[in-house]
Amino acid sequence: MFSKIAVIAAALLALPLAPAPAAAHQARAKPLPLAEAVQLLPAAAESRDGYQRSSFKHWVDADHDGCNTRAEVLIAESRVQPTIEAGCKVTAGEWHSYYDGVTLTAPGGADIDHMVPLAEAWDSGAHAWTPARREAYANDLDADRSLVAVTAGTNRSKSDQDPADWTPPLADARCTYATDWVATKLRWQLTADDHERAALTELAAGCGQETVDYQPAP
Repeated sequence: MFSKIAVIAAALLALPLAPAPAAAHQARAKPLPLAEAVQLLPAAAESRDGYQRSSFKHWVDADHDGCNTRAEVLIAESRVQPTIEAGCKVTAGEWHSYYDGVTLTAPGGADIDHMVPLAEAWDSGAHAWTPARREAYANDLDADRSLVAVTAGTNRSKSDQDPADWTPPLADARCTYATDWVATKLRWQLTADDHERAALTELAAGCGQETVDYQPAP
């Protein structure tokens, strides 16, 4: 016969467990239609007060394998086996710049673009982060679209603008771009101002098949 303690223990084990906060957060990060995902962006005014690019330490070698973040992205996104010389210097490969549909074979013509530019991230909440979190953001290799290899020309044309002021020159890329933008902002819990939200809402209206899939940043 079970003792009273054993009976109580068995009853407790039978109760459903409440999800841990982290698990609950993960559970919310499921693919969503783009239009719905845009509405999840916290609304807030933006301010660039105090911004300096040096506030985001980037192109570090976070895993100490000899390759910095730029090289890691070039290696990961090359469509062919890249040529890598001493010191993890990538000298050849093949990269598709989805902003303009251009194929590159010389890495010198490629920029590694922060999907949400560093200045925009600062405006949208990163000003309140620790230096370590800003470094993690600037070198985010754990989400495929946080950093992308694109032509230098398109990256510099984009500069620090949000989708209200810049979208890729290739029309077929704009839905993907809006999706990647929203996923990055949600991943890092960054805000959006009214002008940006309105532009994303308009883009999403023409991107019915796009879904946003992201995992919250640690």
